[in-house]
Amino acid sequence: MNDGSAPPAVLSMSGIQRTYGKGTHALTVLNDAAMDIRRGELVALVAPSGAGKSTLLHLAGLLERPDAGSLTIGGVECGALNDDNRTRMRRIDIGFVYQFHHLLPELDARENIALPQVVAGQSKAAANVRANDLLDHLGIAARATHRPSELSGGEQQRVAIARAVANQPKLLLADEPTGNLDPSTSDLVFDALTDLVRATGLAALIATHNHELAARMDRIVTIEDNKIVAVS
Repeated sequence: MNDGSAPPAVLSMSGIQRTYGKGTHALTVLNDAAMDIRRGELVALVAPSGAGKSTLLHLAGLLERPDAGSLTIGGVECGALNDDNRTRMRRIDIGFVYQFHHLLPELDARENIALPQVVAGQSKAAANVRANDLLDHLGIAARATHRPSELSGGEQQRVAIARAVANQPKLLLADEPTGNLDPSTSDLVFDALTDLVRATGLAALIATHNHELAARMDRIVTIEDNKIVAVS
């Protein structure tokens, strides 16, 4: 709930239940789970394997549907949306960053960032302008015409971050975005991600096992007894 002093939640989950299987084989992963994430806020999700981290990210990313409860993104209740509208929200309102960059190898950095914009209906010229702006903001403008194989691991991940926010989404979901990087490169990428969230007003949920990075975010949540619990 918004008390009037804080911005409204971009992602709001309440009473969320997710169970796999039926009868004696049923496995409840989330039960009456609730969480709000607001504009410009970075929330770390730190949870052991099997606790439900992937399920939570899949629900927030509209890749799965909850069995019960309310899930809104940007004030839109997503539970009743049909598949076409869910796909549209994933394309426009949600950005995804994974542990591996998943860049298209045949495209250069700028083209990888421009592509999702063109798919969403943007002109190629405007998409390239946006891609150049993001590359500049992330400190890799000089690498715009380099293909992924010509980029370092940190540069590849920064391009992946730029691609994730190219369509100016409301919500960014990241799953171990620095997990494949050495500590110094991890810090650089995390700083770039943080700056981007602050500058654009994104709401970000970042799953990580890196406790040092988690401590640098606005707050930390975990999953205990099938519920989302605040750590700090």
